[in-house]
Amino acid sequence: MLLTITTTRAPATDLGFLLHKHPDRVRSVGVSAGGMAHVFYPEATAQRCTAALMLEVDPVGLVRGPGEGITNYVNDRPYAASSLLAVALKGVFGTALSGRCDARPELAATPIPLEVWVPALRCAGGAELASRVFAPLGWQVSARAVPLDPPSWGDSAYLDLRLAGTVRVADVLNHLYVLLPVLDDAKHYWVSTDEVDKLVRAGSGWLAAHPDRGLITRRYLMHRRELTAAALARLAEADDLDPDEVDNAVPVELMTEDGEAAVAEAVAAEAVAAAEAAEGVVVERAAPLAVQRREAVLEVLRSSGARSVGDFGCGSGVLTADLLKDATFERVVATDVSARALAQAARRLRLDRMPEARRARLRLFQSALTYRDNRLAGLDAAVLMEVIEHVDAERLGAVERAVFGFAAPGTVVVTTPNAEYNAEYGLAEGALRHRDHRFEWTRGQFRDWAERVAGCYGYSVRFLPVGAVTAEAGPPTQMAVFSLAAAGAGVP
Repeated sequence: MLLTITTTRAPATDLGFLLHKHPDRVRSVGVSAGGMAHVFYPEATAQRCTAALMLEVDPVGLVRGPGEGITNYVNDRPYAASSLLAVALKGVFGTALSGRCDARPELAATPIPLEVWVPALRCAGGAELASRVFAPLGWQVSARAVPLDPPSWGDSAYLDLRLAGTVRVADVLNHLYVLLPVLDDAKHYWVSTDEVDKLVRAGSGWLAAHPDRGLITRRYLMHRRELTAAALARLAEADDLDPDEVDNAVPVELMTEDGEAAVAEAVAAEAVAAAEAAEGVVVERAAPLAVQRREAVLEVLRSSGARSVGDFGCGSGVLTADLLKDATFERVVATDVSARALAQAARRLRLDRMPEARRARLRLFQSALTYRDNRLAGLDAAVLMEVIEHVDAERLGAVERAVFGFAAPGTVVVTTPNAEYNAEYGLAEGALRHRDHRFEWTRGQFRDWAERVAGCYGYSVRFLPVGAVTAEAGPPTQMAVFSLAAAGAGVP
């Protein structure tokens, strides 16, 4: 089976540095299942350079156990791209997959024009599915069914797949590593819990936001329900999966019938524990970051003594649901600028079937935090959970005036990503966790902003970490808790 990667970025031969394979040499490496992977360069000029990976597989070497029937020895595995080729990609280009290139570090972090060709790919779903999984990643997709011989027999189950786009080399390798077996919808080895780690690692930075992440996850994990739930729960730890869902709800694939994200996350965690227990592995797992964030916010609100709380930028209403469960909070105001997000919140909260007593405690309406809104005034506390990073920098001052100046709740809780922690997710320097983020601040930048706002509007401020803290990067989420210093503070 064959796969080629081509670049036209001059000098194109720098592709050899990025792949850690010299254009003037042929490299052969043994791979699992009894095969040899060969890397060579059919063309290598300053204008155009192509790296080819050819995998030779012994069909007899694929047989596991006694086996019966000729199909154990005569099949398409040596010829069509599949999980075998994905394993070879990792074995041959492992360093490039991680995005590391000591010789050209700046280039490794830079998107470059790339073309990919897979002449024979078995695809359970045809050309349409190939476009569905690759196009959202920025690829121009050309997928053509390979005709049978004679042509009068029609098309085969194989595609001639060509991709073109401007991406990092590490990204294209990770896309292929995950999606080749997904399109084939088969693997040549047993899928266990460690496949979840592989998927989350290879899908970092792109899979969580993919519109078909559920399909990709299910196929990659061979439709094993407990592993799929575990992987989707871990992907949900990444920041916002949807620009309107600014409170980091889990994907809809994980929602249980009662619509509660927390229930779905708990089910996923139990599934992981059961799978690990079956293999004799005992691992103590922390709650997903989205859960830790909500718990931290709720703890601050309870300790503040607040009875009325605003969920400003409520998204699909995950935090709002938690607030309504706690009778301590007698009045809950949930707002968002997005009508779509509010519709999602209404469905999640089952607004049409909500008990009358609980419904009387809730006000759900559309409002923009960049404008004064008298309906937001008079609250004991307000929360902006993963909201400010979605606001254009030049409009952030308007948010400050509307929230801290005009609404002026006694306590304001603000959470936002810690940019210093992004390296822990494998993100390149300067990369953002989500496509809708306008900025992400370091701890120093967040502290400077919060202290300035506090001083301007008569608040004191303290800072709390959320999530696992590392010595160098700090926590994944940073939190500021503002307390109104005196009556009469507000708009300066």
